[in-house]
Amino acid sequence: MTQAGIGPRLARAADILARDMMCIADGESVLVTADSGTDPLAVQAVQDAAYRLGAKVAAIVLAPPVPFQGGLADEYLPDHVKAAAGACDAWIDLCMPYLAGSGAFDDAMEKGRVRYFLGADMGAEGIVRLMGGADLDAMFALGDAFGDLIANAAGKDCRIANADGTEIRFTLGKPEGFALGRATAPGGYFVPGTVMIYPELESVKGSVVTRNMFHEYYTELAEPMTLEIDGKVTDVIGGGPENKVMRRALARAGNGEFGYVVHFTCGFHPAARYTGRCFIEDQRVAGYNAIGLGLPFWVPGGGENHPDCVISMQSLWIEVERILRDGAIVAPPKLAKMAEELRPVYL
Repeated sequence: MTQAGIGPRLARAADILARDMMCIADGESVLVTADSGTDPLAVQAVQDAAYRLGAKVAAIVLAPPVPFQGGLADEYLPDHVKAAAGACDAWIDLCMPYLAGSGAFDDAMEKGRVRYFLGADMGAEGIVRLMGGADLDAMFALGDAFGDLIANAAGKDCRIANADGTEIRFTLGKPEGFALGRATAPGGYFVPGTVMIYPELESVKGSVVTRNMFHEYYTELAEPMTLEIDGKVTDVIGGGPENKVMRRALARAGNGEFGYVVHFTCGFHPAARYTGRCFIEDQRVAGYNAIGLGLPFWVPGGGENHPDCVISMQSLWIEVERILRDGAIVAPPKLAKMAEELRPVYL
């Protein structure tokens, strides 16, 4: 889209992000972090939306982007960025790799003041679709219902499969991580439209076939890549030239080993489009799954770096009940009805 064509919708969507998602109030200090790869229209829209709410706004652009996500980003972050991260009320992060998991992020969370939003590579068009393309109340209601289903099934067997050849089983663990809702209290918050699914680490067994990878950068693969998993990732097959990048990212994240599957997800955003370029939006397409790899942050040495792969159009079973069929929520009936009624608010 051109700047003229996207302008009114982008301003509206940025207002939703600032006002309704991040709950920015008059007089608050707002930090927007970006890098030289961030869509400048997105930065402008977000900072303007915060300013319209009466906030005191600063945007900091990292140049170049940090080479790694998580704790490995720390040595590349300027001191003034670290200081700003812990001295604001709302932090909207549009860096890719994102700064969640870094020492600056951890310090900000420990101070108990900051509401952090992981926007990453969500550009102007992504903001329009993901923040302006669906009713937030309906999105949060579906996310809460789906999350409750997963949480109440902790300890049960789960299976995920798709037409590309993914076939994997695991035991459902307890929920962890960022909040799925409005940023009404300090902590970390996701873009709406996905539910996190945590496995018991050692229980994951099978194969994941992916065509999209976020290791040191987000990319479509020249050929499919297969991850063989038996508790930990045991092998990485195919993927063309990205195979070696994935192998070193896994070894870095797993302290020399390939590590575990840390999380699965399920996207359900009605306006999200598959782009092949935007990690944040692609994983929110209905039925898409971002599979996090390495060591979780609650394990000693975990959280340093977090490669992900994305799979499409998954089917998911809890025990014998099929919850997703080729990306569509089909059970239980109440959840399926909520998903069917969740429609884009514009096309």
